Amino acid sequence: MSPSPLSFELAAASLREALTDAGTGLVEREAMVELVALSAVAGEHLLVIGPPGTAKSEAVRRTARALGGSYFEYLLGRFTEPSEIFGPVDLRKLRDGLVETETAGMLPEAEVAFLDEVFLGSTAILNTLLGVLNERMFRRGHTRKPCPLRVCVGASNALPEEESLAAFADRFLARIFVEPVPDPRLEELLAGGARLWREAEARVASLEALDVLARVAQEADLGPVRPHLAHALRTLRASGIGLSDRRAVKAQRLIAAAAALAGRRTPGPADLWPLFYVVPTKEGQELAREVLRELLASTENSALAAAALEASAGPLARAQRIARDGRKLLESPPTAGTAGEVSAWRLKLEGVAREMDAGFAPEALPPELRVLREELRTLLESKAPEQALA
Repeated sequence: MSPSPLSFELAAASLREALTDAGTGLVEREAMVELVALSAVAGEHLLVIGPPGTAKSEAVRRTARALGGSYFEYLLGRFTEPSEIFGPVDLRKLRDGLVETETAGMLPEAEVAFLDEVFLGSTAILNTLLGVLNERMFRRGHTRKPCPLRVCVGASNALPEEESLAAFADRFLARIFVEPVPDPRLEELLAGGARLWREAEARVASLEALDVLARVAQEADLGPVRPHLAHALRTLRASGIGLSDRRAVKAQRLIAAAAALAGRRTPGPADLWPLFYVVPTKEGQELAREVLRELLASTENSALAAAALEASAGPLARAQRIARDGRKLLESPPTAGTAGEVSAWRLKLEGVAREMDAGFAPEALPPELRVLREELRTLLESKAPEQALA
């Protein structure tokens, strides 16, 4: 007997849990993990811009494992041959005058792909990639085959200035700019990196879950959110941030995917925040965050809290992030730790409480923060908070 189809609610919950595991230990890369999943549900592609050594590839690998399916990764260079990406020519068929490509284990058969230094690819590679990215179709010689690709993540140290490469870059709808982890979070970086060496079993969502969410996003009624999106686009234009018609239209796919990942079938104003990542330059995104602040104030997404917060800096998204950080601390008390470890844990609890108090007036605390604040108060007033949780 065939298994019953996965429900929308279970698919959304499964992917949320898998993303939580994928982001564990990746300090300052949680938003990137979430954007890979968002792009996969939307059927779009993500471009990551940042210096070497900033865990771009690790974040994509972990997200690919969380999503399930086949994965392809390659570091491109000036002398990379098309066969290294798409597969070698079948020599047996070549004797018969047919130029067929053996694609087993290569990009044309991947569901998630990561291409590092993507703009270093040759013209032959980039032209073939265009068909794969745009149409999910691989064409080379006599080979014509559909590709199962859900999302391709491209990475580079900087945006290209050449006009031809800029046109290719435009095929990546979502953009995120990453920087080295800031000084205040270096301890977390070191601890997180050590945890990555001891790779624990992580939850994996099925491709079926991804398909269910993608289908809900494709069928979503965008009518209610469309006037809000048009207003946001006019606000961006008035500030000198112009989006091409193609990017503006495709932004709707990310908005529908964000709603689906949050468990909503109908997108609303709370799901407008992906528009921030459609803005193609770092300077443009920084300006967009300011001019859209009021429009994105109602942003809320429990599945993609880090990405939503980075885009909107809105109170609801901030509340979700504070609640998540506070719960994580409460669930891992140093019950057998030294006095120094207990003291450090207490200081972190105090930091969460201070951030809560600084960001919200007592009467304006969202319900989940109100409950968390009371738990923190009880623990911080006790002499041995780790025992209070026992």
